[in-house]
Amino acid sequence: MPLPDFVTRLRAGVGHELLWLAGVSAVVVADDGRLLLGRRSDTGRWAVVSGILDPGEQPAVAAAREVLEETGVSVEVVALTAVESGDLVRYPNGDLAQYLDVCFWARPAAGSAQAYVADDESLEVGWFAPDALPADLTSSSIGRIERTMRYIREVSGDGARGLDATSHRGVQPWFVRP
Repeated sequence: MPLPDFVTRLRAGVGHELLWLAGVSAVVVADDGRLLLGRRSDTGRWAVVSGILDPGEQPAVAAAREVLEETGVSVEVVALTAVESGDLVRYPNGDLAQYLDVCFWARPAAGSAQAYVADDESLEVGWFAPDALPADLTSSSIGRIERTMRYIREVSGDGARGLDATSHRGVQPWFVRP
């Protein structure tokens, strides 16, 4: 998976030592309730779209950029649903990293729900019903999806009901990708 240039420069100085990095993830929910996932090329597991923030980049902008780069889907970022520190990650080359993840709820922009593998970070991408998620979904993605779906239920005014095609239509995005 390609590393941002600034991480490559940092690694040249610190080797495999632990880097603390800011990341973003996007739980993309279509109007019919399906979720956009990608099978990661580094692990082979399914996950919500995520990536590393570039220096000075706004998190919502980064989330929309990552979704477009990885899946070809343009999104509206609707809301922030979680900010959390992830587990320590050891990459196959020995690099250590830990991420502060800023997770967003996003939805496809009008006319942009056709997903395809748009870069080398994913082996495949697709839309999944919330009750038919892949068995090899990453645990971090499970948590991000659960928190985002709980948020959607709360803002829809019906905490007992699951997401359906209409429960989030009235919520206006606070960031729209230009």
